[in-house]
Amino acid sequence: MAHVLFSNVGLDIPIFNANSRSLKTTILKAAAGGAIRTQTDGHVVVGALRGVSFKFSDGERVGLVGHNGAGKSTLLRVLSDVYKPTIGSVQIEGEVASLIDVSLGIDPEATGRENIFLRATLLGMSRIDVCRQIDEIIEFSELGEFIDMPVRTYSSGMHLRLASSVSTAVRPEILLMDEWLAVGDESFRHKVEARVSEMVNSTKLLVIASHSRDLIMKVCNRVLWLEHGAVKMDGSPGDVCAAYFK
Repeated sequence: MAHVLFSNVGLDIPIFNANSRSLKTTILKAAAGGAIRTQTDGHVVVGALRGVSFKFSDGERVGLVGHNGAGKSTLLRVLSDVYKPTIGSVQIEGEVASLIDVSLGIDPEATGRENIFLRATLLGMSRIDVCRQIDEIIEFSELGEFIDMPVRTYSSGMHLRLASSVSTAVRPEILLMDEWLAVGDESFRHKVEARVSEMVNSTKLLVIASHSRDLIMKVCNRVLWLEHGAVKMDGSPGDVCAAYFK
């Protein structure tokens, strides 16, 4: 059983050495709806999340919508335990895998094969599982003999092939995504999209941030609309998309 419970979660991110940016801070305050404030010691603080409460349960496919800076990626990072909330509490039951940054943990000095183990470990895979799947991951990447070359010798496309191949090999109970993963040339992109669809279908709980109405309507059965770090609306894809995308 997978579930997530947020209770009055708030997250403040301090920005140090920003004392001299008075004009920029004033402009940013206006742009961010007052989410940026200055403490008595002169440090600027960004209120990334404010009073966020919800419960995600087994079987839900949750979409996150909102303008850039609304808190979608921050919320995903709290779910993946990258950020700890300043106030409130977070309860998560189930193994979590994040596709927020598929290249996270890739070492340019290590070989492609070595990086499979590095990236897979960050995704929570055991060494036994990696050894069992490594041949399939290498075959999927289509990197051939380059798999035993340092990643610094790869082109950007080859780098993404490696990262996406290992990142989509996991089968977590809770899957976090920042937009739908689609990389590489047309033929490889279709392979990745099919594999991501398989991941989504096998996971117990999906949380995905997206600007695409079509994707939200197709994949999700619940949508949260975030505005200035707070939940503005929580409901069905039809209701929330009608209100947000109008």
